[in-house]
Amino acid sequence: MLHFSFWKTAAVLALCALGVLFALPNVLPQSVRDFYPSWFPARTIVLGLDLQGGSQLLLEVDGEELTRSRAVALQEDVRRQMREARIGTSEIRLDGRTVSVTVRDAADLAKAQERLRTIAQPISNSVFGATGQLDIEVGQRGQNVATATMTDAGVQSRIRQAVDQSLEVVRRRVDQLGTVEPSIQRQGANRILVQVPGLANPEHLKRILGQTANMEFRLVDTSTPVEQALQGAVPAGTEVLYEEENGERTRPYLVERRAIISGAELTDAQPSFEQNTREPVVSFRFNNRGAQAFAEVTRQNVGKPFAIVLDNKVISAPTIREPITGGQGQISGNFTVQSANDLAVLLRAGALPAPLDVIEERVVGPGLGQDSIEAGTRATWVSAVFVVIFMFATYGVFGFFANVALTVHVVFIFALMSLLGATLTLPGIAGIVLTIGTAVDSNVLIYERIREEFRAGRSMVSSIEAGFKHAFAVIVDSNSTMGIAALILFALGSGPVRGFAVVFLLGILTTVITAVTMTRMMIALWYRRTRPTTMPF
Repeated sequence: MLHFSFWKTAAVLALCALGVLFALPNVLPQSVRDFYPSWFPARTIVLGLDLQGGSQLLLEVDGEELTRSRAVALQEDVRRQMREARIGTSEIRLDGRTVSVTVRDAADLAKAQERLRTIAQPISNSVFGATGQLDIEVGQRGQNVATATMTDAGVQSRIRQAVDQSLEVVRRRVDQLGTVEPSIQRQGANRILVQVPGLANPEHLKRILGQTANMEFRLVDTSTPVEQALQGAVPAGTEVLYEEENGERTRPYLVERRAIISGAELTDAQPSFEQNTREPVVSFRFNNRGAQAFAEVTRQNVGKPFAIVLDNKVISAPTIREPITGGQGQISGNFTVQSANDLAVLLRAGALPAPLDVIEERVVGPGLGQDSIEAGTRATWVSAVFVVIFMFATYGVFGFFANVALTVHVVFIFALMSLLGATLTLPGIAGIVLTIGTAVDSNVLIYERIREEFRAGRSMVSSIEAGFKHAFAVIVDSNSTMGIAALILFALGSGPVRGFAVVFLLGILTTVITAVTMTRMMIALWYRRTRPTTMPF
């Protein structure tokens, strides 16, 4: 029999109330939302570039320049290894992606090859699947010549890492503009798509992205308490810098103005684990010049802290426990795996690893965005009105129930998008319009099955029960098929295609809730109140 317990009815009504609560901020002005309590849902759907207007840039990592710079760094590493091993060389030559080492004594060839293999090894203890160095093949060319060649796989791996590093740098640069919800995402293997809603000047955006993040390693001045410096007694050659968390200053440091080494000398940083304690640490590597300078400074300042400064903000201030030689070191502290990974990203993001070329730029005016909003709103209203009229004219009171469920369905979509902080684009509006049609499709399947059962001689209540029971499997199958298609669009698509897929997936989810559970509840309450003997449609 049609039976809904009190608790099930209360749960459905509570869910509807929550949907209205989370969707309501989207239709209220900011002046009203400002009076919301801090715990009250106030997030709104962010309008995408095509609706709000703004600037879009498609950037591409210069793979040739990146390969060239890495090859030069490899040559420097080879020179340092030969010097440390006291291997006499007559020439260390760079030819494309291959470094050739000509040793004076053929007896040193095996030793030279072993040193080259040391360069090819990644930073130890890396646990995140990324190697610290390029994939290098060690070979021999002639009797006295050993070679190290960057492989295609190694170059592609470095390009992928460069895109990851550039994403972080670009994100930091765009955030300086104070824009709302910029979209910065990878596109393809070596491109970055930057969309900044509300920014109408792409030249300004290009200038911002052309800047290089300033990474510096500076000594912390411990001769003067930082509290005293904050009161104005700042020693000559020092300044007070702060750590920042969530955009707010936290801990101050008194650091020397002179940088002991710049981030330009940093070639890599990876999150890893300390061998003995298995605590998360960050392993880093310098080029040859940076390794020598860092070794000398750390040798002279054992026991003293030094600050890692990025854009005049202290991101870490570890203590030098021992001289750091060999161009490698570890930063330890109270790290979690996530915080170690974040610090490694910041270290790598100190400067763009390769030039970013502007492949495409586009400006969407706010007028065009407003036109898109108005056109999308009109399409949504027109489709909704026609669906409502059709359902009511075809199914009578049952159609009215379907229309109520349809309204709740749209409210749920906006509530979920607000809760997830999703961005609404023009394809997203198209997804909403499409889900309006697919939402009532489930009701049509149920109602037509009820009609068939009633015509076959079943009673009213039996027909309703059978209609919901037998149509449910068809509804699940059809929505699952659409869900698979939407997941494929989300996985393989990008930008607007993904926006459409997200809205469509949310619509499929809410359809099952409103068309089956909510509609069934309303029909059950209606039947219990009116006790009809004939079908109302």
